[in-house]
Order: sequence, then C-alpha cells, then structure tokens
Amino acid sequence: MSRPFPIAGLVTALLAFAMVLPPALARPGDEPPAKAVEPAPPIAPALAARAADLRERARHSDLAWRLVSDLTTRIGPRLAGSPAEERARTLMAETLKRLGFVNVSVEEFPLPGWRRGEEAAAIISPAPQPLAVTALGGSVATPAGGITASVVRFADLAELEAAPANSLKGRIAFVDQRMFRAQDGSSYGQTVAIRVRSASIAAAKGAVAVLIRSVGTDSHRLPHTGMMRYADDAAKIPAAALANPDADQLARLLAIGDEPVVVQLTLTPKTGFLARSGNVVADIPGTDRAEEIVLLGAHLDSWDLGTGAIDDGAGVAIVTAAAKLVAEEGRPRRTLRVVLFGSEEVGLVGARAYLKAHEKEIARHVMVSEADFGADRVWRMSTGIGRRALPFAAALHHLLRPLGIGRGGNDSLGGSDVSVLARAGVPAIGLNQDGMRYFDLHHTADDTLDKIDPHQLAQSVAAWATTAFLVANSDADLRAGGLPARHGE
Repeated sequence: MSRPFPIAGLVTALLAFAMVLPPALARPGDEPPAKAVEPAPPIAPALAARAADLRERARHSDLAWRLVSDLTTRIGPRLAGSPAEERARTLMAETLKRLGFVNVSVEEFPLPGWRRGEEAAAIISPAPQPLAVTALGGSVATPAGGITASVVRFADLAELEAAPANSLKGRIAFVDQRMFRAQDGSSYGQTVAIRVRSASIAAAKGAVAVLIRSVGTDSHRLPHTGMMRYADDAAKIPAAALANPDADQLARLLAIGDEPVVVQLTLTPKTGFLARSGNVVADIPGTDRAEEIVLLGAHLDSWDLGTGAIDDGAGVAIVTAAAKLVAEEGRPRRTLRVVLFGSEEVGLVGARAYLKAHEKEIARHVMVSEADFGADRVWRMSTGIGRRALPFAAALHHLLRPLGIGRGGNDSLGGSDVSVLARAGVPAIGLNQDGMRYFDLHHTADDTLDKIDPHQLAQSVAAWATTAFLVANSDADLRAGGLPARHGE
C-alpha cells in the first residue's frame, strides 16, 4: 500500500537539489559558503583507542584482588594511629616500590589517640537480656562498674534537640533514627549526624549516656561503629551504637510502656594520649608535563571490628592497581600520584595534613579522584570541573560506557579525602560505586575480604585506570571556564 509523499520529505529533497545546482544556475551575487572548520576532538582518536585497550585489559586484571587480599591478611584492621596502621604504611610503601613507583614516602603527622576496650550492654528490667553494642570512635569510658539508668527513646535527632532542658537528667538517651538503602548512599549523609552529634545534645539535656541505632542498612546483630564528636561546651558522656535488631527490640519494649526500661552500659576505651599516623605518597613521573599531577586517592586506615576490606582496603587496591596498569602503557605525560591517606575515619586528618605539606604545589594538581565506597562496580561518573572542560568529560564518559557507567552531574568533590583538595580549587572526577549493600558492611565486624566480588572489583579498576590514563595523557585543562561554586565553599 503506497503512502502520500510527506511535505517534510519534499522540502528536504528540494533543498538537497538546490545545493547541487551548478554555479551558472545560482543567483547573481551568491558566494559559496565557507567550509566549516571541525573542532579538534576532546580526546585524540589514537589516545582513545589506547584507552579502550587499557580498559579491557584492566577489567580482566586480578592485581587489585591480590593487593587487598595481601593487605587485609597480613595486617587486618588498621585503626587510625595504631601500630597496625603503621605496619600497613610500611607494607604499602614496600609494595608500591616493588610495583615500580618512585618518590615513595611516608609523611607522618600526630593525632589524638583512641583505643577500644571492653563493651557490653544489657536490659536489666523489665525483660533482662543482652544487647549487641559497640563504642563509637572517640567515646569516653563509663565509670567503673558501668552505667545503669532508665532509657528515653527519640525517633530522630530533631526530637532529641527539641527535648526540654534537664529532661534527661540521670537517664540514657536512645536515638532511633533509621537509615534507608540507596544506590548512591545518600541516606548516610542524612543519618550520620545521629552518630556525630547525639552525645553532646543528650548531655546538654542531662543524659548520662547515649545509645544510637546503628547507622547502617543491615538486619544483623553486628553494630556499626564510627567517629563521634563532643561539642566544646558540653559534658562528655559515653556513646555507643546498638545493632539494628537490638534497636528494634529496645524500641518495642519501650513502646509497651508498662514500666521504665533500665539498661546497663559498660565501655572501657582509652583516650587522651598522642598517636602517630601518616600518608603514603608515590609517583609515576610524567614526561613533557611532569610538573602537573593527577592524584588518585584512597584511605589506608580502617575501623577495628572487621579487617577493613570494603572500607577501604578495596579502594587502596583499586587506585594502586589502576596506576600500575597505566604505567604499563608507558610513562604518562603528566605525573600520576597515588596517595594512601591515613586517619580518614577520624575526620580526614590525613587529607588536611597532605594539603598543608603540599600547599605550594596544589595549583599543579590537575585532577583528584578517590576510591572510598567499597568494592562493587562503578555505576556513574560525576565531575567537578570547569565548564569549558565538559566536552572532555563527555568524551571520557563515552569510553567508560562499555563498563556500564552512566553520567552524573558536575557537582562532584571526587571522594572523601580528596574533597579537601577539591575545596581548595583542584578539579575532581568522581567514579561512583554501587552502594546498595555497602552500608550492610560499613564499620562492622562483617567488613572482611570474603565480601568482595573480584569481577566487580576489576570493573572499578578499569574505570579508574581509563580515567587516569586519559587525564594524564591529554592536554585538557579541567579548570577551564571556572570550577563549580561548591569548590570554594
């Protein structure tokens, strides 16, 4: 069955015919249009082809798996400022030298020390039973013999803040705010304040201790630790996290409301001493643009309940393997630097120490990116670069698409530690890993090597290797057009 010839098609055909008319039929005075000059591609085809070859080689490499296995087996947990963290620095410095990195150094710095002690909690009445609990990092100890007091529940931090003055005198505050699961981990930022701030807020209301629901998404009896902070103007009271099922149990018992629920809490951490930590820094020197630095980061410290495989042994392995694979392609034009930051978990202490130690060369850092979100696959690339550099980012993303990576916005700070450098004016590229199960394991005894999928780990290595290779070997100015406003916050 024939169809009528569409008007749009007729117009297109007539225009095409007019374009091929000989000059004698053109109107007098018409000049042939100037030939358009095609802009140079943001990434040269030959460089893109090399990057694609590297990407495929990296996604089949087991180097990262071997590195994280070695770190978590030989060292295990690496609490900030501990002898174990020091041994990890020694191990990784030796490993980087063996892999061919140069200028390998350990840049030490001091920090307040904290060590976990005994920890126990139990409901004393009306239904005696033990509770799975862990001290929050930085918490002070309970008095000798522990604390025994009735519990008051608050649904979230806002409800605790709204409690009247002195309403918690002699009691234990229980903050029961729940975290939800999200691929980008966004719920963590919306929930973690209960861990950081609850102790000081509760103390200001007269509380003698604080319990929080673990900031995590699992349903196991494995509480999540993590750093908390004391306000300068508040009393220091003991702070601990309950495993999520135990928080549920305590909440149900409190809801019955027949009589007060009394809990006994014992924590014996050590505080108030000076410790040492440090950053491990290593380079692959560049060639004609060697003064410019492309920095890949991860953090070497971990909490002490598991072996720090997911957080952040995997990141250490990812960026080390990625840089090594780039080096195997030949020396890059720009210097590729790996920084394994110390003491991230206790407040980005290593990142700030690096910024201070390298302040004079920060302007020569052309890009930062960090692996600190576990070992699962990268699902999105985000940037924090200048407006005129966005075509380069689009070309980079085109080469990451075969890994199943989507495109995010231009608001990235590149990762936890490197956010300090991004806020100091360094362009950032974020490679966002799948966080759907990350907070099941985060800061728990379940953070162990067996949770890592080697295939997903290799996909992340491929993403970082491709990105580092292209930035290190291009002429792209990622500051061009001005960085996003949040870099100056």
